[in-house]
Parts: sequence; C-alpha cells; structure tokens
Amino acid sequence: MSFSPDAPGADAPARVRVDLRSKLHQVAWRWHAIAGLLVMPFLLTLALTGAVMVFYTGFQTRLGADPRVVPLPTVQPVSAQALAAMSEVPDGRLRTYVAPRADDRAAWFVIERDGQTLAAAVDPYRATVLHWVDKENTPFAWAQRIHGTLLIGDLGDRLIEIAAWAALMMLITGLVLWWPRGGLTWRSRLWPDGRARGLGWWRSLHGSLGLCTGGVLVVFLLSGLTWTGITGGKWLQAWGSFPIEQSRAVPLSHEPHAALNTAGLQEVPWGLAQTPLPASGSAEGADGLAAGAPVDLDSVAAFAQRIGFSGQHQIAPPRDERGVYTISANTMSGDLGQPTGDRTVHVDRYSGRVLVDIGFADYGAMAKTMAVVIALHQGDMGLWNALLNLAACLAVVALCVAGVAMWWLRRPGRVRTGPSARRERHARRGR
Repeated sequence: MSFSPDAPGADAPARVRVDLRSKLHQVAWRWHAIAGLLVMPFLLTLALTGAVMVFYTGFQTRLGADPRVVPLPTVQPVSAQALAAMSEVPDGRLRTYVAPRADDRAAWFVIERDGQTLAAAVDPYRATVLHWVDKENTPFAWAQRIHGTLLIGDLGDRLIEIAAWAALMMLITGLVLWWPRGGLTWRSRLWPDGRARGLGWWRSLHGSLGLCTGGVLVVFLLSGLTWTGITGGKWLQAWGSFPIEQSRAVPLSHEPHAALNTAGLQEVPWGLAQTPLPASGSAEGADGLAAGAPVDLDSVAAFAQRIGFSGQHQIAPPRDERGVYTISANTMSGDLGQPTGDRTVHVDRYSGRVLVDIGFADYGAMAKTMAVVIALHQGDMGLWNALLNLAACLAVVALCVAGVAMWWLRRPGRVRTGPSARRERHARRGR
C-alpha cells in the first residue's frame, strides 16, 4: 500500500518534533527563571566580592599597603626584623614571616594576639616597623569572608554551595533558551540587537552576555565548589589531597596544613589543606641545615635561599614542641603568579633535617588541576588574568541586571494592551 505525503497525518512526526521542542523550551524557561531568581542575589554577591579580591590580588597587595624602602648594602637578620615587630606587641605570637618581593619592598611579619591577627611591615635594612595592618579587617579579607561564608559561617557556606549548583543548572537551561529557533539567526544570538526595544532588547543583551560569560562562569563555579564544605571538603579535597605519609616515613602531627592559614583566609594550597603536617623530633628526613647548626628563624631563612626560594616566600615557625618550620611559596597565598612554581618544605625544628619537600610535580592530577584553576580563579597569573576576571565579574553583574529587567517586564500580573504588548507576546512565543 502506498503512502502519499499529502495524505492526512503525513506531517505528524514533524509536528511531534515541534511540540517536543516547544515543551522542552517551556520547561527550560521555567527552571531557568526559578533558578535565576533564587541564585541572582548570590551571583551578585560573588561577582562584587570577587572583583574586590581580584583588584587587591592583581593591582594592589592583599594587605593593601606595600611600603617601599631605600636599599642598603646590608640586610638585617630576620630575627632582628622580627624582634622589631614583636617589641610593639610584647604578648603576641609570631605566625609567619613573609620575605620581601623585591629589594625595595618591606618584609611582613604576621603576629597573633588575643584572637587578633596583625601584620607589620618592617624595613629589612634598618629593622624598623613602617606600617601595621589588621589582617582580618583588610578589604581583601572582608571580601573573601563574604565570598566564602556570607559572614554567617557554615550556613553561609552551605547556601553558597547550593546556589553554585543551582547556577550550573541555570546555565544549562540558559543554553537551551539561547539556541536559535523560530527563524532566529546565529548572529542575532551572538550580539545584542540594537534595534530592539523594551523586553526584546534586555533579552538580546541577556542572551549574548550569557554566551560570552557562561564558559568563564562554569570554571568559576566548579573551582569555587572545591572550597565548599560538602562538595569540596568532604569529597573532592579529601580525594585529591597529597598523601604526605607516602612520601617518606616521617612522623605526622594531628594538625592539617590548613592550620597554617591565618586570619581565616585560605592561604595553603588546595591539595595540601587537609594533609597532616609532619612532626619534629625524629631521626627521619633528608639532609637540610648543617649538622649541629642552630635551627632558628635566621638559619632557616638562609637555608630557604640556598635551596632556591627567592622573592616573596613565607616561613611559618613551629606552633608547638612537635611543630616544624614551614617554608612555602604558592599562588594561594599570593606569593607566585604561576602555580607550577608551588613549593612547600618542612624542616625539623631540632635536627634541621628536611622532612618533606613538596613541589607542583608531586601533586596528584586533581591537585595540579586545582592549583592551575584556582590561580586563574583568583587572577594570580598576570595582568591579563586580573583584567579578564574583572571583566567577567562586571559581565555577571550586567547579566543579573538584564535578568531582573526581563522578569520585571514580564512578571505575573503585569497586564498590558496595545501594539507594543502584542509585539512582546509575539516575541515571547518566538523565543
């Protein structure tokens, strides 16, 4: 029996496909709108605080001030510089020494006192204090705390985590809505339509911005999720941590590397944050300081230079009797611009032997990936990275504004008549 294409029902499969696409489009639009309204306050907060953090990472310093000094032929011992800082905080405890990033820059000493974290800029040639900063109350520190917890602790972390996953769903449904249909061309989706007005113009702007920003936003959201309490802390970070106990038979402490963070900031490399610190007091380790030499801040600082640390790097003194001297330079703390240069060295406080020497090459695949992605996320990899991230943050803000404008113009209960209303209804049907 022959079947004529002109017979009734010949175009049924085509109609079914059109109906399915239409239903998919409607479902995607509803989920996109619901997710967008819920996520938008969080995205705005993350974009604005992220812009502040990128500014202080790429164009300033995370502590704000960066005093210059006039170089002299001789640099004072690090212990003398530390004594100058500690003399103004007699009941404080030295947490970190940050070496100058250039010959004409100050050294920094981070000191804790009564729950407060202070940072002193010290002239390394004259051992005089030039400037004090409350490390917990810099613009960068406030922006990072809001960015991570909304200033409400674990609850804020969980809310941001949920919002991040919802934002990923919003991006997927947004791509479905953006895909040209109903006679629209690719060009009309790639660039805002300057001839459109009202809802049509906002929709055109929202779509083109969404396409340009979506890829960067996916990277930001996925890398940000690795720092959250559940997705990151309970799963990804635990799985991707460096297995320090397998590197050498060294005794381990009960504290993780994250204990080296100060002022509540994330400064330890992602792949090491949950890894236990080694402990001093054994005969283990590789050759480090000369046998019988004193192990103190001066000798460890000199040793750090001998093994290749230069420019800005950090030395954390032991926290207790079994603690270690930790020499580090990484992108997480703003010391470096390239994550491939990450390095952390632990020195036994009694013998001076090197217990662990961890470089980027020693990271696992996940830790390497995160070191690079987080450096990009923070804008650490040069001026181009900082400018790109600032542009992305501004684009996200514009995306949110356009989304709110679209919702307002087509919000429930908004009754309009006349030619303009008919044109908008026709435009909505053609989305």
